[in-house]
Amino acid sequence: MTRADKKINEMMNRFLPLGKFSFGLGDRFAHQAKAQLRACMMAAQCGVEVVPVWNKSNREHIIIGSEPGTVRAAANAATTELGWKNEYHVDADHIRLETVDKFIPSSDFFTIDVADSIGKPAEIKDVKKFVDRHPELIGKILITKIDRPFEIARDEVERVIGKYHTAVREAGKIYRHIAQAKGEVPFITEVSMDETDNPQKPLELLVILAALADEKVPLQTIAPKFTGRFNKGVDYAGDVKQFEMEFNDDIAVVNFAVRKYALPPSLKLSVHSGSDKFSIYAPIRRALKKFDAGLHIKTAGTTWLEEVIGLAEVGGDGLALAKEIYAGAFEHADELCAPYATVIDIDKSKLPSPTTVNGWSSEQFVSALRHDPHCKDFNPNLRQLLHVGFKIAAKMGDRYLDALNRYEVVIAKNVTENLFERHMKPLLIG
Repeated sequence: MTRADKKINEMMNRFLPLGKFSFGLGDRFAHQAKAQLRACMMAAQCGVEVVPVWNKSNREHIIIGSEPGTVRAAANAATTELGWKNEYHVDADHIRLETVDKFIPSSDFFTIDVADSIGKPAEIKDVKKFVDRHPELIGKILITKIDRPFEIARDEVERVIGKYHTAVREAGKIYRHIAQAKGEVPFITEVSMDETDNPQKPLELLVILAALADEKVPLQTIAPKFTGRFNKGVDYAGDVKQFEMEFNDDIAVVNFAVRKYALPPSLKLSVHSGSDKFSIYAPIRRALKKFDAGLHIKTAGTTWLEEVIGLAEVGGDGLALAKEIYAGAFEHADELCAPYATVIDIDKSKLPSPTTVNGWSSEQFVSALRHDPHCKDFNPNLRQLLHVGFKIAAKMGDRYLDALNRYEVVIAKNVTENLFERHMKPLLIG
């Protein structure tokens, strides 16, 4: 073994363990860490340990005008003040090689986003080498807890690795860059492939995991694109039964790959844009129980929406500010929606005009925005628009932040209840 190979193997064995259940907690304006942590404490009282992972992407930092270190500072302050002695992490969310460096000092969790590299042509010789190296992927594959054997021909393996090879190589490159910079300090690696057009089938996931193992990436979570739409802040759109079957198969594939390719035993699926996917929470919970599996789920934007709900609830200048944010989002809808085109689906004809919203009471505004599928006034189009509209609040600067401080009690109550009652409880407790 060469010196370079030894160094790579050392990196492969140097990873930070991640607890069984972890929640990605977005906190756009760094004011809700305590409220979010209280939800984790409530889950602990019910016998379920939820690891909080505070995450914020480079895009969100640019929009807000913040730096990665502020996420670590907020997480440390919240855990200290509330006496949290358990595990917690700070995630450099959706980083790439050109954006990762500024996250390295303050993050111990890195979501490596390689979606843009999917489909980029791979060298024919690299494809052939991979398939020659993995004859076990050709033919009949028996995987525990999948009733039917998988059948895969050589040309299908070549097609799959040809599609994902460049993305996997990019993940390896970014991982090694982080590992080199972190030195002896261990960290958690997630590979994200969800922000792309087509879902990865379980067999594709198996090939991807084999390739990531070849790249010596000790990933602990992987975020594939699942069947159906995972639009921001609203329920799952798709065939729930098909999703449940594929999610079960994906867990089985992950377990198989862990044993077959010596990947970290804590490796688990990650569900991105996972907030408010109420219709698939019960199927996910059943699958986790069936396999005794872990889960990482990102619920980032739902906290920002609870801030707006809290402002609307207090009435007066809080409600006025919420209405102003909506008016700004309505006016700049195209600009705000463009970066999120693959994860929102807004029918603009069903968006109320700012004039209409200006006439609403607190109850009307909250009813339209709060995700209650049984409420006749709930408007998923308005909710999605406000989900991507945090840029409007960011431009308000101290005026918005001062309102968060002034109405902290009401806002924090909404944030905690939303995370625990609508997310952690149905997913992990039942």
